[in-house]
Amino acid sequence: MSEVVLIVDDDPVQRRLVENMVRRFGYEAIAAEGGDAAMKVLSGPDAPRVDCLLLDLVMPDLDGLGVLARMREAALNIPVIVQTAHGGIDNVVSAMRAGAIDFVVKPVGAERLQVSLRNALTTSALETEFLRLKRSRSGTLTFRDIITASPCMRAVLHTAEKAASSAIPVLIDGESGVGKELIARAIHGSGERRARPFVAVNCGAIPDNLVESTLFGHEKGAFTGATERHIGKFAEASGGTLFLDEVGELPLGSQVKLLRAIQEGEVDPVGARKPIKIDVRLISASNRVLMTAVKEGRFREDLFYRLHVFPITVPPLRERPQDIPELVRHFLVRFNAEEGKRIRTVTADALALLVGYSWPGNVRQLENAIFRAVVLAEHDEIGVGEFPQIAAQTQAIAALPGSFGAPAPSIAAGATLAGSLPLILEGPAPGARDSAPPGGVAVLDAVGQVRPLDEIETEVIRFAIAHYHGQMSEVARKLRIGRSTLYRKLKDLGLDYDTEPKSSAGTVAAE
Repeated sequence: MSEVVLIVDDDPVQRRLVENMVRRFGYEAIAAEGGDAAMKVLSGPDAPRVDCLLLDLVMPDLDGLGVLARMREAALNIPVIVQTAHGGIDNVVSAMRAGAIDFVVKPVGAERLQVSLRNALTTSALETEFLRLKRSRSGTLTFRDIITASPCMRAVLHTAEKAASSAIPVLIDGESGVGKELIARAIHGSGERRARPFVAVNCGAIPDNLVESTLFGHEKGAFTGATERHIGKFAEASGGTLFLDEVGELPLGSQVKLLRAIQEGEVDPVGARKPIKIDVRLISASNRVLMTAVKEGRFREDLFYRLHVFPITVPPLRERPQDIPELVRHFLVRFNAEEGKRIRTVTADALALLVGYSWPGNVRQLENAIFRAVVLAEHDEIGVGEFPQIAAQTQAIAALPGSFGAPAPSIAAGATLAGSLPLILEGPAPGARDSAPPGGVAVLDAVGQVRPLDEIETEVIRFAIAHYHGQMSEVARKLRIGRSTLYRKLKDLGLDYDTEPKSSAGTVAAE
């Protein structure tokens, strides 16, 4: 969560003094003993994230102006604060012209350095967010704009980068709110069509009787209310990319025309006398398992295989907790600017709460939670008190029979934060009270005998309901049973699902 400051100075005493001050301000510090060493840190194959550079101007090998020139050549847009013992106006002008954003004279005081660092980091964060927003609006968003520190998410982006170099149809699946459209925009922005339109269509939000008109267009007078000609989303995206979000929601009749449009490279507008040739890069997305819809007869199998050429699965946020601190920092900067706040940080307890939460609404729910916290905050930091709903849900889950709610783990816990449910093969000691161990289900009873299957099934279903905060569709999907089957089992097992805790995230709109 803390910003990283790279300190470049050939004087070991001065370097150590500044390093101690930077750490005292709450930032992480990395030290380099010269300009060449600094460039190795910044441009190496395993280069760490650096948010600000505190650079000495006068050094024996590569001096400060040389480092600034190298950074400009390498397109490293990192804010630089120059420090030197020679505070002449010529040095100030040269440093500023070379790209530095501030200038301090050695030995710098703690208060002066703190103000300079805070201003530099705030300005840089705002510029980064502005540029990211600008690229998103112009269709030139790239994979470098996607915020992640998770190995599994980096693997997804690496796969998506391969798709960006061709016109292969891509199908992105994942839960609502994981960022499917963001990846689709990055694929478009990294490919040859980035200068052409990116058109996004939410198929689940179009009334059934308007799907064909919306996608393929219509002629004037083709039906009641068609007072003018409409070219349709396919023609609108000509030469660029068409993103069909929630493609599994398309009615079967429209799926036939979509299949023909993909196969023939042409569309038939409603009421038109002849088809129109189209040239689009097609990216689809769904928060459902389309193969299940195919087996149930709700989605055409031939269309599925036309879309499912290059599948990409985006993991939910609960499976990539390493991303949460980076996303919190990103949203905090954005909402600070939008709301005119000056919130400096999120406390360690609050961050632990966010990392330990399961986020059924994924990144969108986290974004909304930070927005609400920024509005509620009365001081320069956000604490647990700014997340009352998440804290209450976490406490409610922890209080359930069996203590399924585990305490919030540290960020370093990595991918083990997914809330797994291992089977515990060792039963409790003879005579001990029969209860499920935290985060698990006991297979053996207190006397070492295998427990009845219906008891184990009851505990698993109770755990799933608690883990997904009463979202029954999600519970059924994760247990790989139908929703009606889940309700039948609840009734047979005597479970009252209406009393289980509900998540406010269930109202988040589908992506």
